[in-house]
Amino acid sequence: MKNIKLSIDKAFGFVSAEKVAGYKAEVEAANAALHNGTGKGSDFLGWLNLPSSIDEAHLSDLEATAKLLREKCEVVVVIGIGGSYLGAKAVIDALSNSFDWLITDRKSPVVVYAGQNIGEDYLYELQELLKNKKFGIISISKSGTTTEPALAFRLLKTQLEEQQGKEAAKELIVAVTDKARGALRTLATQEGYKTYVIEDNIGGRYSVLSPVGLLPIAVAGFDIRQFVCGAVSMETQCGLSTSYEENVAGQYAAVRNELYKNGKKIEILVNFHPKLHFIGEWWKQLYGESEGKDNLGIYPASVDLTTDLHSMGQWIQEGERTIFETVISVNEPNFTKIFPNDKDNLDGLNFLAGKRVDEVNKMAELGTMIAHIDGGVPNLKIELPKLNEFYLGQLLYFFEKACGISGYLLGVNPFDQPGVEAYKKNMFALLEKPGYEAETKAIKARL
Repeated sequence: MKNIKLSIDKAFGFVSAEKVAGYKAEVEAANAALHNGTGKGSDFLGWLNLPSSIDEAHLSDLEATAKLLREKCEVVVVIGIGGSYLGAKAVIDALSNSFDWLITDRKSPVVVYAGQNIGEDYLYELQELLKNKKFGIISISKSGTTTEPALAFRLLKTQLEEQQGKEAAKELIVAVTDKARGALRTLATQEGYKTYVIEDNIGGRYSVLSPVGLLPIAVAGFDIRQFVCGAVSMETQCGLSTSYEENVAGQYAAVRNELYKNGKKIEILVNFHPKLHFIGEWWKQLYGESEGKDNLGIYPASVDLTTDLHSMGQWIQEGERTIFETVISVNEPNFTKIFPNDKDNLDGLNFLAGKRVDEVNKMAELGTMIAHIDGGVPNLKIELPKLNEFYLGQLLYFFEKACGISGYLLGVNPFDQPGVEAYKKNMFALLEKPGYEAETKAIKARL
């Protein structure tokens, strides 16, 4: 198998190659701090060697559970928020038919999501959809008390038990949760649900290679063995013994930090493949939650091109010059479509006749990169040979490893998220949750 490729040379008109090369000692020290557990957040490094620690028994068990859900369900609802659903959705969307929901002769259940919002209309419509459907639930939460997923789980568990009967429903609910404590673990033990463990040392945004991601991906019908193999290969490529010159994760971390020091405060993750939209959403959580603290951090944004060239393209081309782009490019599509000739040529496109549609897309990609560089936007490029499980495994682990290194270069703890708690405190106070009486009084006085 080939490997994904990182190109950083199109940043060197904006930062010097010598400065980026000069990160060697810092990057290797950051990589060593990760592997030796001597850096900030070292109690959340379970993801670091996770791919290579996954054994045959674990994969077989996940596949067996996925097989049961695939055979018994028309729809499987993945309940979770943040990393508890984004990684799985990113991979499933990237590998699925673009019109998956319209396919009638399905071999796999439709995978849908809940607990990622508090939309009453969303939950009403989801429950209406599930009426008279054979559905199952994968509930993902360490605590079982996070508001969004707990609310969705209570609603859907009740519905499943009413439709299937309580005993039958037990077989169709899988809990991915803490090994020993928490509301979901307690309930799963009481009810006898099949369970998988989220280890204490793996944070949600780094959990896609745990059962959090692997089980839904397998339910959707994709090869989790190849996905893990890709991640293992990238784990090896970015390991402790890899020099800075060969470590693509380290180089990506270095160049983005050097761009940040030179006033490039916003990174836009760009794709030219519509199936990669949720890779961008997963990446935004990973980098936003990992680096956005202590009044520091590159702001992560994303666009889908060429679509957004007809909207955000104007701002990228001529707006404030505080941005750089990281382009994900897929070298070879999975299918072939040739542009036809038209005898009247009213649209003037006969010059494209006989060309693959992807060739047109690739020239749009190249033309856009040239235009944006000319417009003052540094460009990095990540190339995937194809869009499949193996290369997605490589890509996601690459981003995880680079994020850990990048956070250390920035001087923050890339594994905590203290700012996430602020809204929860206010929400619970406003809802008059027991135990928040003082906070309720204070916030009502403010209002």
